[in-house]
Amino acid sequence: MWFGSAADLAEGASAFFTDAAAPLRNPDHAHLHSASIGFLWTNVSNAKKGRMVIGTAEPGAPQGAMGKWGRAKATLQVTDWFGIVPDFIITLDANWWLQASDAEAYALIEHELYHRAQDRDEYGAPKFNRQTGRPVFTMRGYDIEEFIGVVRHYGADAAGICALIEAAEAEPEIAAVGIAQCCGTCRGAT
Repeated sequence: MWFGSAADLAEGASAFFTDAAAPLRNPDHAHLHSASIGFLWTNVSNAKKGRMVIGTAEPGAPQGAMGKWGRAKATLQVTDWFGIVPDFIITLDANWWLQASDAEAYALIEHELYHRAQDRDEYGAPKFNRQTGRPVFTMRGYDIEEFIGVVRHYGADAAGICALIEAAEAEPEIAAVGIAQCCGTCRGAT
């Protein structure tokens, strides 16, 4: 069982996706330009709901119900890996990575980057830390923006939405209606 820092990958991800002159620059990731991103390699196999997990994105600061010592130990481990507690950590399956094509590797990194977003206040404005002035980051689940960005760059299969596209292209089973504009969940209404 092994986890190790992938500092070269962190630099590469920034150089490829978030820097202004990046060759694969994606404006969807512009908010991450000032983020500190820690990348970890692991050889630990992982599966969720019967599916192989090859990458995860999570906050850099330890989360969850831990006691004071548990949080301190976790913070020390993160600091040992990266020298700091980054805004978020992306963990990648090193065994999968070794056999992945460049396009597959890029798609995985971008997918994980889409899970991080700058937090917003109740008015929809970007949040910043009052003491540091730095952006406040949050986790983002799967949303349509992620699917559009990944599909645009790597195709529908990379986003795992081939079935969704097939359903969208087929005739409706019951009737064609338009209700998404009325849904508070879809439109972020309060």
